[in-house]
Amino acid sequence: MKNINSFLNNFNMSVDEIGAKERAASLASRSIKTASKEQALRTAISMIDLTTLEGKDSDGKVRAMCQKAIHPKPGDDSIPHVAAVCVYPNMIKTAKDAVKNTGIHIASVATAFPSGQYPLKLKLEDVKRCIKDGADEIDMVISRGEFLSGDYNYVYDEIRQIKEECINSSKEYSDKHEVDRDVHLKVILETGELETFDNVRKASFIGMMAGGDFIKTSTGKVQPAATLPVTLVMLEAIRDYYSETGKKIGMKPAGGIKTAKDAIAYLVLLNETLGEKWMTPDLYRLGASSVLNDILMQLDKQKTGFYQSADYYSLD
Repeated sequence: MKNINSFLNNFNMSVDEIGAKERAASLASRSIKTASKEQALRTAISMIDLTTLEGKDSDGKVRAMCQKAIHPKPGDDSIPHVAAVCVYPNMIKTAKDAVKNTGIHIASVATAFPSGQYPLKLKLEDVKRCIKDGADEIDMVISRGEFLSGDYNYVYDEIRQIKEECINSSKEYSDKHEVDRDVHLKVILETGELETFDNVRKASFIGMMAGGDFIKTSTGKVQPAATLPVTLVMLEAIRDYYSETGKKIGMKPAGGIKTAKDAIAYLVLLNETLGEKWMTPDLYRLGASSVLNDILMQLDKQKTGFYQSADYYSLD
């Protein structure tokens, strides 16, 4: 096990909270020209992890969501499909069948989502089963209690073992199905429970150092979820980690992104902090469900000059 504390000591883990909030607010207030706005809205759609994580989820609901993911606006080929659909483990096979051959990824929450309060052995079994059933991406939750108690090595080692399970299970799946497969790991920090911006930065570094392909703000089950200042702190951690290691880590704000205006603000934050290299679904996702319809409404507004009723857009 690596002593993560020695690595963390190489970086400044102190965050200017007031400065982060002011910079995030300043960036979010920037105006965008009409042509650039349309491009930004389409880019945002291509980055969405369209999500349903409810106890009442059913095959029918997941299939309907998948159709929305493939064709956000039926009949309009200028609208891209979303990046991924995110579901509970029991719905992986249904989602996999529904988006077959579309290029849309299957993301599944695992490791005792959203609490993370399971023994590591069960978490690893959860991940293995998800990948066996066809998940392309695993969204795991860190052990916030261990982190807040200061046991950073525990958190690091748990993420590292889950990443190793992703690698091993990916290879088993690839060998069995004769495909080339690399399952990505998104590390959910649940920033609403981490208490301080310093903790958010520290948890971001632990997630990246342990092998996370993405770091993610939230489960969406705890408030506050994603916020612009917290996302800025995480993006700056990614920037500093890249500067030190040369490794590009992805980012996923999730929870609380409701409007097209919100989505554009998060893209501005990304572009100003990490640049165009990160402006791709391979490195940036928006964890959301309700935002897609508002983006579609905004795109229609750009074309027609007026808003259509929300009744013209499917709910899933």
